[in-house]
Amino acid sequence: MFNYVKRFSFPRLAGTQGEQKAVEITIKTFKEIGFDEHQIVKENFEFSDFYSTTLIKLIMMISLTFMLILVLFIYINPFIAFGLIASMGLIVFLILRGLKHPEIPGFWGKYYGTTLKATNVFVKVPAQSIPEKDAGNILLTAHIDSKSQTFKTIWRILAYRIWLNGGVLLGAVYITLAVFHLLRTYSPYFLEQLDYIEIIYLLLNISLWILTSLVSSSNILLMFLNTHNKSPGALDNASGMAIVFELSSFFKEHKLNNFNVWFCQFSAEELGTMGSRIFVNNHEHRFVKEKVFQLNFDMVSLAGHKRNRVEYMKSYGIYPRKSIAPILSSYLEKVANEENINISGFHLTTGAHTDTVPFHLRGFEAIDVVTSAAARKTHNKSDTPDKVDPQILLDACIIAQKAILTIDNDNSF
Repeated sequence: MFNYVKRFSFPRLAGTQGEQKAVEITIKTFKEIGFDEHQIVKENFEFSDFYSTTLIKLIMMISLTFMLILVLFIYINPFIAFGLIASMGLIVFLILRGLKHPEIPGFWGKYYGTTLKATNVFVKVPAQSIPEKDAGNILLTAHIDSKSQTFKTIWRILAYRIWLNGGVLLGAVYITLAVFHLLRTYSPYFLEQLDYIEIIYLLLNISLWILTSLVSSSNILLMFLNTHNKSPGALDNASGMAIVFELSSFFKEHKLNNFNVWFCQFSAEELGTMGSRIFVNNHEHRFVKEKVFQLNFDMVSLAGHKRNRVEYMKSYGIYPRKSIAPILSSYLEKVANEENINISGFHLTTGAHTDTVPFHLRGFEAIDVVTSAAARKTHNKSDTPDKVDPQILLDACIIAQKAILTIDNDNSF
């Protein structure tokens, strides 16, 4: 597996010659494993980079503008402030609705983004005991492409969290402060009954400026977050590709009875999870929701770090926390315990999109096998093979292999 990591450790941003080279090496690697030409599928597609680059900057610019206007009007006219908050909420809602299917360029993607070409590569090993069309489907996936950014992944995630969490708190402070303005203007009797009202008012103003500064700083940081093609992408994501290749070599010779197994190397994950979105759109009709499992491998291990281990994304969101693939999670935990391999689930509030997103949107059981600490070293030119720990790749491979075999032998499916 470490040889696979070294083989793919070169810059390969989607839409560049580096990605095209990686696609050809992917096809060659599947052939070396023993798959025939007709088994290896090249899925070419086009997409717009508007949603992964320009749109983020647009959202940050709108957000920053609204905050500065709100700071002004909160002291002038609270009714205007309420209207601005409602308008901002409506704009964010419409933007989020438009993000559900960014693989469809639409007006904005077509005219305000650059159209790029990329390629998914995948093979499928059909079930051996039942017809292929009646079998369940297990997908083992990773992404081919890499990217570098102005700031490391860990800082980008932190900026998103500050923007989102700080924005929610800031909205609450704005509304409370606007109510206080109304009370001070129209209900002097109420204020006379509360000696400490001015202290509360002072604290709200201090909170307003602190949160405004924090959220504005995150806005500015994200506005200057640019994508480059300098990362060798060893952790992100030659590590995941290596695991998928290794698992394909095993299941090629050990077919499952009740499930087809897909080995997918998606492209354009770093530019909006476009490859996996295209794949799901093209093949969803083949899947039965209750019999589909996806294991996505993305930046696995971080050599030398205290949390260098196999992890998986267990839940996401602010409140309430939403569990991710509870059935599949239980299989991973059970197998890891039996094999005496350390595995840990973690929670992510916001700041990262992976190739499981399109599967989640369709209600499929999909889970990311990752090492969260690896975000400290990814998306920059120092993401080199020495950051990858082959032992952790092996641990992830064993857990996935045993979990898949257990699922296949489970009569409930």
